[in-house]
Amino acid sequence: MNIFLKILVAIVIGFVAFGYYTNYYNEGEGEKFIGIGVLIFAFILMPLFVYHRYKNKDLSRYTFKNFNQNENENE
Repeated sequence: MNIFLKILVAIVIGFVAFGYYTNYYNEGEGEKFIGIGVLIFAFILMPLFVYHRYKNKDLSRYTFKNFNQNENENE
């Protein structure tokens, strides 16, 4: 999974860089490549990265399970 994420980051950077390069020489032609790179980043890379980082972790430490009880005690 780690290698796949690195390859995906390289693909995203490649799309965005190629889009800027193409946009510099042909006005408006590179915007679709930049958009594809951003969409891959937002909808594929980030969810896979979050899943990779948080799988097999105890996330119960980050919840507000006693939040309402502590609020009632302060009143």
